[in-house]
Amino acid sequence: MVEKKIVYFERPGKENTDAVLKLAKEWAAERGINRLVVASTTGFTAQAAADIFADTKVQLIIIPHQFGFRETCEFDRALIPRLEEKGHKVHFGTMLFHTEGFYGTNAPAALANVLRTFGQGTKVCIEIVLMAADAGLVDWGEKVIAIAGTGRGADTALLVTAAPSNRLRDLKVHEILCKPLLEEG
Repeated sequence: MVEKKIVYFERPGKENTDAVLKLAKEWAAERGINRLVVASTTGFTAQAAADIFADTKVQLIIIPHQFGFRETCEFDRALIPRLEEKGHKVHFGTMLFHTEGFYGTNAPAALANVLRTFGQGTKVCIEIVLMAADAGLVDWGEKVIAIAGTGRGADTALLVTAAPSNRLRDLKVHEILCKPLLEEG
């Protein structure tokens, strides 16, 4: 039997971002993880991650919303060159769990709803790792830490083996670093 610690936040949201990133930094160092896949809608989480990981060799793969998800892109595009000059990548790829209208099937929405039973951040963590692997920004079979949140900021982190979307069954969630407690009801 193996016992491991999982951090549960009392509430989801942006106020957990620093704690999530510091925990991810600790886990990455302990486990030799070289890449983190980070969801960032506006650039807030991307900038916070870049600041916390500035003294490491960890590469951040930042995944904002795809263009057209909302009327305007919320991600601060002025941040992109600053992130890239530090060796990080920013990828505006297709959000896989929002393609039901294009493919004419409810499978993407159904999968998203199943993953949301573990929390919104968990759903996003899985989606962004698939997106990063589809773009060739993480290797198939590579262990990464995925970071996402509920609404804004970060409140969820998972240790995941990456796989592209056409090999979804090869994606594995190994450990939950942290997530918000889900309200009853």
